[in-house]
Amino acid sequence: MRKIILGLILSVFSLHAFAQIMPAPDREEGDGPYDRLIIRGVTLIDGTGAPPVGPVDIVVEKNRITRIQTVGYPGLPISEGRRPKADENTQVLDLEGHYLLPGFVDMHGHIGGTGQGTPAEYVYKLWMAHGVTTIRDPSAGNGLNWVLNEKKRSLSNQITAPRILAYTAFGADLDKKMVKDTTEEEKKERLPITTPDQAKAWVNENKAKGADGIKFFGAKPEVMQAAISENKRIGLRSAMHHQQLDVARWNVLHSARAGLTSMEHWYGLPEALFEDRTIQDFRLDYNYQNEQHRFAEAGKLWKQAAKPYSEHWNKVMNELLELDFTLDPTFNIYEANRDLMRARRAEWHDAYTLPSLWRFYSPSRQSHGSYWFDWTTEEELLWKENYRLWMTFVNEYKNRGGRVTTGSDSGFIYQLYGFAYIRELELLREAGFHPLEVIRSATMYGAEALGMDKEIGTVEVGKLADFVILEENPLQNLKVLYGTGAIRIDENNQPIRVGGVKYTVKDGIVYDAKQLLADVKEIVDQHKARENARITQPGLDW
Repeated sequence: MRKIILGLILSVFSLHAFAQIMPAPDREEGDGPYDRLIIRGVTLIDGTGAPPVGPVDIVVEKNRITRIQTVGYPGLPISEGRRPKADENTQVLDLEGHYLLPGFVDMHGHIGGTGQGTPAEYVYKLWMAHGVTTIRDPSAGNGLNWVLNEKKRSLSNQITAPRILAYTAFGADLDKKMVKDTTEEEKKERLPITTPDQAKAWVNENKAKGADGIKFFGAKPEVMQAAISENKRIGLRSAMHHQQLDVARWNVLHSARAGLTSMEHWYGLPEALFEDRTIQDFRLDYNYQNEQHRFAEAGKLWKQAAKPYSEHWNKVMNELLELDFTLDPTFNIYEANRDLMRARRAEWHDAYTLPSLWRFYSPSRQSHGSYWFDWTTEEELLWKENYRLWMTFVNEYKNRGGRVTTGSDSGFIYQLYGFAYIRELELLREAGFHPLEVIRSATMYGAEALGMDKEIGTVEVGKLADFVILEENPLQNLKVLYGTGAIRIDENNQPIRVGGVKYTVKDGIVYDAKQLLADVKEIVDQHKARENARITQPGLDW
C-alpha cells in the first residue's frame, strides 16, 4: 500500500514535471530467488511445440533450471522414489495438477507515456500478472536513458517488471533528458538524418549508448539501406513499422534484403505483394495526419495485394523465408477496426483501465489511435476481410517454417497491457495456429527473434527460471490466461470464474500474479477517487 500511494503521488508530479512516465518503485513483491526451489507435480508445456508431459518436478537453483524430472503417470500416485530430494535449504511448491509454461515474450511492449498517464508500476504489473516476463520496447518512447535505467533495474530484480530490451526509434535524440519542454536550441542540436554517413554514425552511437536494437519507420532508400545494413554489421537487431509516408519507395522486401530482422504489424507487406499498382489506392482527399483516413484506407490494403497462393504471393513469401525474417503481426491492436464495440466494452476496462488512459482512447483528432470520428459498419466489414487475407499470409508463413512472434502494442486503440497480449494469442489461434504453435510463438520464437534463445523461451535445463503457472489447461481454452479468467457454470447452475495466471516466475522469483492484478486495481481505484472519474462510453454519460 505504501508503495502504491507513493507511486501515485510521484506519477502526478511526473505528469507536470517530466517528459517521461514515473519509473517503477523498488520491488517489494515476490519470493526468492531461492538457493534451491522444487516445483512439484506440474504438467509441462515447454514452448518448443512438444505436447504436454506430466507430472514433472522442476528444480531451480537461484535463477537457473537444473533438473526436470518425470515423476509418474496421469491418474496414478506420484512415484516418490523418482522425485528430487528436498533438504532444509530447499523451498518446495507443491502444484500437482497445475500447468507450467515458459514466461511469455511481448515483442511490441510500449511502456506507456504521459499522454496515457500510465505509471510504469501499473504497466509492469499488468504484464507480469499475465505471465509476460520479457518485453521489447519498440521506440524507447520515454527516452533511451530512461528505458536503459529501467532495464538495468529489472535485470537486477530491483523492480517488479519484465526484463526489458530497448529498441530506439531511428533518428531519436539519444541524450533525451527528463525535462518538461524542449527548447528551440535543443531541437536544433540534432538535425534530421539525410545521408548514409549520418545514418551509420547514428546507428553506431545508438549501440554505444547501450541500446539493444532499432525501431525504424521510414526514410530515404539510401538512408534505410545504410542504417539497416550497418545495424546488422555491428550485431544489433531491428524492427520496422513501414509507415505509409515512405512505403511506396521502401517496402518489406527492401528492408529484409538490407538486413532487417523483424517487421511490426503488416504495413509494407501488401505493398511488396502489389502486382497491378505501385502505390496504395488512396482516396483523393487523403491526409496522413487524419487518422481516420489513415486507418480506414489501410483496411482496404490487403485486397489490393496479390491473391493468396498466387505466383507473386508465393515468391514474396519464399524470399522472406529464405532471409529468416520474423513477422510480428500484432493482430490485437487493430481489432477495434473490425469490431469497435467489442474492443471498447472489454470487461477489464471498468476495473483495470486508468481514467487517463480511457480519455486517451476516446475519440480525438490528436491522440494516436483515437480516430473514431465516424467509424462505420462498412469500414468494419472491410477490416474483417483485411484480417482474413492478412491471417492467411501469416498462417501459411508459419506453416512453411517461418517465425511468427507475439506482440501487443498495448496502450492504444482500447488495448490494455497484459489483457491485450492474451488476446493476441487468441487471434493467432483464429489465424489457424494450433494452441501449441501459439505458445511457441509466445515463447521460443520470441526468444529467438531477440537473440535470447540460449537463456529464455523454453523450459530446459540451463535456462533462466521464467515460468507461467496456472491451474487450468490453456491449450483447451486460452481464455483461462486472462486476469479475469474464463466463465464456467458450477454444480448449482451459477456462473463462476476459473483460471487467471496463478504464479509468474521471473529469474527464479515467484510472484503471486493475482495479487499483482489486485495492486493494479488499487492503483486504478485511487486514480478514480482522486479525479472523481469513472468509465463512460463516448458521447454518453453511462
